[in-house]
Amino acid sequence: MTDSRIVFKKPSDDIDTVTTTVLEEREDGGNIDGGITSSIAVFNPYYTMSIQKQRSMLPISKYKMQVLYAMERFRTVIIVGETGSGKSTQVPQFLMESGWCSDRRLIGITQPRRVAAVTLATRVADEQLCRLGTKVGFVVRFGGVTSDETMIQYMTDGILLREMSSDPLLLRYSVVMVDEAHERSVNTDLLLALLRRLQKVRQDLRVIVSSATLDAAYFRQFFELNDGDDATKDTAVIVSVEGSTYPVDIFYAEKPVPSYAKAALTTTIDIHTKHPSGDILIFLTGQDEVEAFCIDLKEQTRKLKNCDKLWIVPLYGGLSQKEQLRAFDSTPFGTRKVVVATNIAETSVTIPGISYVIDCGFVKMRIADPNNGIETLMIVPISQAAADQRAGRAGRVRPGKCYRLYPETEFKKLLFATVPEIQRCHLAPVILQLKTLGVSNVVRFHYLARPRVKSMANGFDLLHALGAVDDEGALTNNLGTKMCTLPLPPMHAKVLLSSEKFGCSEEILTILAMMQIQEVFNLPRNAKHEAELTKREFSVAEGDHLTMLNVYTAFCANGKTSKWCNQFHVNYKGLLRAQNIRDQLIAYLKKYKIKLISCKGLIGETEKIRRCLLSGFFTNVARYGHDGCYHTIYETSKFNVYKGSSIMYRSEMPKWVLFTDVLQNSIRDLSEIDPEWIQELAPNFYEYGSVRILI
Repeated sequence: MTDSRIVFKKPSDDIDTVTTTVLEEREDGGNIDGGITSSIAVFNPYYTMSIQKQRSMLPISKYKMQVLYAMERFRTVIIVGETGSGKSTQVPQFLMESGWCSDRRLIGITQPRRVAAVTLATRVADEQLCRLGTKVGFVVRFGGVTSDETMIQYMTDGILLREMSSDPLLLRYSVVMVDEAHERSVNTDLLLALLRRLQKVRQDLRVIVSSATLDAAYFRQFFELNDGDDATKDTAVIVSVEGSTYPVDIFYAEKPVPSYAKAALTTTIDIHTKHPSGDILIFLTGQDEVEAFCIDLKEQTRKLKNCDKLWIVPLYGGLSQKEQLRAFDSTPFGTRKVVVATNIAETSVTIPGISYVIDCGFVKMRIADPNNGIETLMIVPISQAAADQRAGRAGRVRPGKCYRLYPETEFKKLLFATVPEIQRCHLAPVILQLKTLGVSNVVRFHYLARPRVKSMANGFDLLHALGAVDDEGALTNNLGTKMCTLPLPPMHAKVLLSSEKFGCSEEILTILAMMQIQEVFNLPRNAKHEAELTKREFSVAEGDHLTMLNVYTAFCANGKTSKWCNQFHVNYKGLLRAQNIRDQLIAYLKKYKIKLISCKGLIGETEKIRRCLLSGFFTNVARYGHDGCYHTIYETSKFNVYKGSSIMYRSEMPKWVLFTDVLQNSIRDLSEIDPEWIQELAPNFYEYGSVRILI
């Protein structure tokens, strides 16, 4: 065994007396766990059965009458059951088949992620023997398929929130099912609170809250409208569904690993070469880690001999729907599938065939500093509940194994549950959303989890400075109401709506769309120097936003081909997504009669673009210090420059910059600015003279 091997042990074992589990190579090349050959592909254990027979095998099928009775008797039903029990696909069909759509109203099911909305809708359409978009449809950001025939509609929770701005009573729906409520995303929390409020007006509306963890009592208490002691008047009830999961053996690393990516790579190779068939699911933190890991794993597998093929599939939010759905395809015979994912695979969806899970123990999460309001994308430890969810992915089709790349002592230190997003995010978008939906007093609103007072104040301050709310906190008729309808955060929305005034709406459209993708360039390790040289060709001295514009312009000029992207080490998948987002944003500009104007070739064209960006991101201004770091002006904080920034190619760092993203302790997506612009574009945000003193 080499030093790179990871030593695992079972929970609570005494390391001095127990035999630790080490994935060591067998001299005969056999499988450690016995005689099961790795040529068996595991997919759907009921795949030979008819679809209706498969439905009847799901755990939720035993509870059909109980669910239907609860829906007739109570206004809110909380369903608790593990992911894979069938609640997300079967409950809507139970309701449709029982007449809940007879008055042409919809059964709406919300999901925290678009991949779940798409896969679930696709599966239910198959079960209903109908074409997707007819009886069963879905709607996600920038896409969807529905029709006048649709009775069951899957969607992201954000989509339903946006629909409530035009249909506050949700009159199109007879039932709204909020799935994966335990994730406690800000959209889910807001939706639950608004549905509770709506039930007081629409007594015929039924709400289902679906959760895979034991938050049921908390949700029931929140939705219970009966203040008295008479239990016959209760309005909420819990239905618990027993799962059919198989046991999962959990193994912990004996000691902390210096690099969880390298440890995951070693563990993956060991599982593949020494353990029986079964697909592998690996949890990492972000797109960059996932893509780098896939490259490294492919390089390692080329060295393997006498092993089955590895089919390596990435899965993260930035992929197109088609690419995300590859993870759910059946594994070919004689192949082991390795899904390398972010926490997108933690809940909501069941990836078939997974028998092994490798958990890095971390997640990327946006956390707002309550002092300065700056949201930072940070890598933080997961919660115990999240770790259990990850482990559970391995026990869907047969007994599984989960390898945690951290010691059991570290697991015990983790928070029991993840802090609700509404208590750690910037609240400006939340306030704007609630204002749009007619909530006049957002401070006293009945939240599922109450936000911090300081964060609420920061949110109002920003919206006021952007011109979205007036001195009384009410939406401004022109800017505020328009910002609410755009599928963008407030600062991005302000930039887009101001772009005509600055004469650069064409360029701003492109830049805002490009800002939605995580990585513009691919820097493969085997050609890193060449890729860096290519990147420098696109780089602009004024910063990253103009560099993004350069890349997209060149992409369009060269036919938008993957061949061109590969040649210049540009993220083809990301650029296609940016193109789709850009096309959607154009529709909003047309709606508000904002002209598409280009500043290309005009005097001061780059200044127009940077001034427009500053009109929305004036809070994100920093000055270069003698210590080699940038210091923010608002509520001073110190940051490094992200290693991939274009300004790193300059001989001298710009004195003043604006930034539009923060990763850990580094600012990214920077543009050079003139500090005089701050006084002009945000005269009321900074104290009089505070910026001028620093110039």
